Amino acid sequence: MLGALASFCLMAIGAKELSGELNTFQVLFVRSSISLGVVLAIIAVSGKTDLFRTQRLKWHSFRNISHLAGQYGWFVAIGLLPLAEVFALEFTVPFWTAILAYVVLKESLTARKLIAILCGFLGVLIIVQPGFKQIDFGVVVILLAAICYSFTYISTRALAGTDAPLTILFYMCIIQFPITLVFALPHWESPNSNQWLWMAAIGITAMSAHYCLSNAMKYADAAIVVTMDFLRLPAIAIVGALFYAEKIEVTLLIGALLMLVGNIVNLYQPKRKRVASDPQES
Repeated sequence: MLGALASFCLMAIGAKELSGELNTFQVLFVRSSISLGVVLAIIAVSGKTDLFRTQRLKWHSFRNISHLAGQYGWFVAIGLLPLAEVFALEFTVPFWTAILAYVVLKESLTARKLIAILCGFLGVLIIVQPGFKQIDFGVVVILLAAICYSFTYISTRALAGTDAPLTILFYMCIIQFPITLVFALPHWESPNSNQWLWMAAIGITAMSAHYCLSNAMKYADAAIVVTMDFLRLPAIAIVGALFYAEKIEVTLLIGALLMLVGNIVNLYQPKRKRVASDPQES
């Protein structure tokens, strides 16, 4: 989780440093290029060429267009809002996912999910404060990005039953690579050495963040991982305050804390239930 926290923060710093200097699609193209190279190398070394095969190309296309839209919105919001506010509003993804899973996948809305959704929306209201201050365009962008990421998650759930994780990752790269290239070319600028360094950092940390997060899930309960993941908010708030003179608002921390409580309520399972579900643990 420390690796995940460091990766997410470094990726955000890279996006902040490049904001206004290079076209966002150019940054996303370099990120896709690095990811595609890594995935192809893994497939080549493993020799599992069957990972290229899928019967669900429509789901892959839907997943990766929504994921790319979410990425684009996240990078744009980084340039418009304080880093901590972007991270805080990004924590709404699980709540949007619960709603969309109910609508699209017909998953049930349990009492815990409803409490989590309520906490999430209360958190957003406290952070955004509609009616008390003007809603920034960046707030709208990051909330739309969070909804796009939610579509990505429910698509991943739908694909996970038939396709391997590496297959899902491969199609993410192979679909996003040409799209980002097409949109990047008309506005392509020759990056300097410092910009290449930040783009490389974004490409590497984008993969390392999710790799570390996925592996953390193997060693700890999801509720613990989510709680630790919340630490990237105060971490990025400190970075924003020290390097970009960004103010840390109390309302932002209160709203984010409400979202954290909602996530924990949704994910927490009593110990007796976990033991009963796994005879080997008892």
